[in-house]
Parts: sequence; C-alpha cells; structure tokens
Amino acid sequence: MGQKKLIRFEAIKSFPNVLEYPQDMQGKWGTFFNNQHPITLELACGKGEYAVGLGKMYPNRNFIGIDIKGNRIWRGAKTALDEQLTNIGFIRSHIDKITDYFTPGEVAEIWITFPDPQLRGSRFKKRLTHPRFLRLYQSILKSGGLVHLKTDSPDLYQFTLTVINLFQFELLFSSDNVYAMENIAPELTIKTHYEGLDIAGSNRIHYCCFRLNQPIPVEKDEILKQMISESAID
Repeated sequence: MGQKKLIRFEAIKSFPNVLEYPQDMQGKWGTFFNNQHPITLELACGKGEYAVGLGKMYPNRNFIGIDIKGNRIWRGAKTALDEQLTNIGFIRSHIDKITDYFTPGEVAEIWITFPDPQLRGSRFKKRLTHPRFLRLYQSILKSGGLVHLKTDSPDLYQFTLTVINLFQFELLFSSDNVYAMENIAPELTIKTHYEGLDIAGSNRIHYCCFRLNQPIPVEKDEILKQMISESAID
C-alpha cells in the first residue's frame, strides 16, 4: 500500500464523521447527526461525491457514504469537515453488513453510484443490484423508499432492469443516456471521479430509480441465473 493511502487510512480514524465497522449504531443515527432528519445512503461511495453533493443540496436530510476503501472515503469526509457539512457521515465497511448498522425502516433512500459492475459471469452475485443485496436494502428501507442506480455500465444497467422486471418492482424512471435528457434533475448532475474516467467506454450514463415494493423470494434467484445464462447479460 502506498504511503499516501496509509496516511489517509490513519487520518480517518480521527475523523468524527467516519465510523469503521460501527457497533451498536442501529436506531442511533439521530444522536450521531443530532437531528431526526431522513437518512440517505450512498453505497460504493468511493470519494463520496454524491454524499457530499446531495448533502449540500438538501441540508435538512442526512447522508451516509459507505465503502470499504478508507483512502477513498478520506476525500469526501475531509471535504465535509472542511466545509462544515454536519449532515454528512461515512461508514467504512463491506456493504453486505449494512443491516448491522440500521434498523428496519431507518433509511429513506439508497443511491448506488458507479459501482464495480462485476462483468465476469461468475461474479454476477456481487453486483449491488443483485437480489441478495436488494433483500438487505429492503430490510432497512422505509415503506416506499427509493433505490437509485447511476452507472456508465450498460451491462449493469440492463441487468438491473432485468431484476426489476423479474421481481415486479415499481420502476419509476429509467434512462440509458442521462445527459441527453431535457430538464435533468439536479441530483443527476452530480459527477463522480469514476464517472469522469468512463471506464466502460460507453460515453453514456445510465440511470434508474425503483421501489422494492414486492417480496424478493430466493426461489427466483435461480430463474435470474438462468436468464443471464441464456441472454448473456453478464
């Protein structure tokens, strides 16, 4: 690990807006933020551009970025501290542990921003819109809570639409070319470091917003696997 990464890993240990694998925080975020405002999560937050950007747009809501890479979290956490944005926090943790940190209904919205699309077929269960993750989100989201995906990967975008259709979730909006839209929502104008890299080489940003308004039976996971195999959505 590089010297800069080591310095940043050490630095976040003293940041008051960063918690690493926090214990006993379920139901206590009102104390952390000193208010009872709605909570939005940014998953795979990287440098936290969305958590910070949304925090600036909506001072009466709380935002928590979650990522395992502490050296990346450092950037967003430092910006929030420097700009005295007290409605923004970060958790250093694996995303599959989020149910350890929030009670049922404690989260209002979830943003998934430019996650690793896990393009190898053998890794599709690691996609953050796979049903195994959606079950975790559903267990902490309030009724009617929203899930947003923003990605440059057409494969992840199409995979997510397939999941939404298979499980009959409520799809509120989708676009395979966000910046070509008229009257783009302010939230969608926030750009992350990884968006700028255009790793997928698609020259397009894809977005969808949906509600987990239906049960997510495990039995359908095998159907999804078969669909992926047959249609090569991998």
